[in-house]
Amino acid sequence: MTRIKIFSLLLTALLYISCSKDDYKLGSDIDPYIRFNFLVKADNTPLEYPTINGSLVPQSTYENKSVKTLKVPVTLTTRSLKETVTANFSAETSGVSDSFSVNPVNQLSFQGSKLTDTIYVSFDKRWVANQSINLKLETVSDPDIHIGNLNTAYPNNTFKIDLGTIATNYTFPVTQYNVKGEVGETIDFEVNFPNGFFPEEIKNANFFKFQNGFEYSLTHDDFGDNRSSVKYHLTLLEDLQNDDARYESKITLINIPNYTATGNTNLTIVKPIKSLRDIQANPASKFTDPTNAFYLTYGEHWFSNGTTCTWQTFNALTFPVVVTKDDPNAILYSDKGTTNPNDDVYHDAFKIGFNVASGTNTVNSFGLKRWFSNESNSAAISPGFNIKSALEFFPANGNSKTEGTVLVIPQDITIGSSATNTHVIAISGEGTYKEISNGLYEISFELKLTNDKLFGGTVSTQYRMYNNRTYPKPTALSIPCPKEVTL
Repeated sequence: MTRIKIFSLLLTALLYISCSKDDYKLGSDIDPYIRFNFLVKADNTPLEYPTINGSLVPQSTYENKSVKTLKVPVTLTTRSLKETVTANFSAETSGVSDSFSVNPVNQLSFQGSKLTDTIYVSFDKRWVANQSINLKLETVSDPDIHIGNLNTAYPNNTFKIDLGTIATNYTFPVTQYNVKGEVGETIDFEVNFPNGFFPEEIKNANFFKFQNGFEYSLTHDDFGDNRSSVKYHLTLLEDLQNDDARYESKITLINIPNYTATGNTNLTIVKPIKSLRDIQANPASKFTDPTNAFYLTYGEHWFSNGTTCTWQTFNALTFPVVVTKDDPNAILYSDKGTTNPNDDVYHDAFKIGFNVASGTNTVNSFGLKRWFSNESNSAAISPGFNIKSALEFFPANGNSKTEGTVLVIPQDITIGSSATNTHVIAISGEGTYKEISNGLYEISFELKLTNDKLFGGTVSTQYRMYNNRTYPKPTALSIPCPKEVTL
């Protein structure tokens, strides 16, 4: 056999393999065809159109465990269309037929350069075990368009949805809000449902426990088509005008049948003690750099290394706390170069927080990951490692730009080793801050952690934090220190 013939056979085989993976480019000279184009990411969640990823292969089956609407794209591979093309599909189930609905009912449409249409599968009630939904492309208005890929290895003319075990849960995306304390004042908050919910199951359910320090009313929006969250509106029914008192109410998520409270389960509404402070002192700006998404503050805490107490280092991504213009601590950060006041960005002059720049991981706020031996770093399980509003500064005399006192903002954080093993920990503390050399600021404070199961009550230790990675090593202390605990 000649080399040319061998090369020709190899080229034919490579072309066939390429066809089986459907890596056709729109506009190539091939026969037009229509197929399901359902792509799945590495975490087994759908890649929703119009997002694309050329390295993913369309799937013919998918195990669905979420009750959110599932989007199933169907793609027509051809040149741009001169006339509208329609395709009919069927949807059948091995279970209860009224447990789901599809939109559109049975017909897809393609026109011009719009070569992808989507079937929306909505789930209307909790399904039974081992149920499946089978979608099938039946007919196309243009007889020259082939149904399914141009091969038999991966036809993708059918798509099967296997309905797996449902895990419905809920959580608070934000754990604390401050109020001014005026009658009629309203704040909005959300309860997130990561895997969706069935409206009929929660519309009359009581999944809140209340610990109220003031009177308020609570309403929520209609559920509508959004199955990812429910928005609530809390309206104050009394004046909270004693500036020397701290007012606090707490709302806690509790478990109900079929729904589990996970992650952040406590929401605290606070009217803090009012302190006269000059926003131009702006101590928060000494510990943040909003132009750098990866800006770090550096710290040390007095902690056991397994045999003895020592200063141990940590760092965390640090950000300002974004507030609205009418916040009493708001200072203008940027007008975005426009005269439109609606796009202005304001920061809290006296608060900083620790969080990831993006994604679902966690940072090491207060070096807390050293406190535990088996912690999960996922924000879904241990959201308490990201403390978005963590420290509050009180300048000396209300206006000092170099020193003052600092407060660890009292709040509940959630940390766990798994979705079924999480712990709510109350944090608090206080100390001082000071410019110790030109441009170098030190925060010195005590951090307290309270949880009866983990610590037998309250434990605490000393912290030092700096706005630069180069700082003087703290002097060793002659006090006990905490040890790592197992969650």
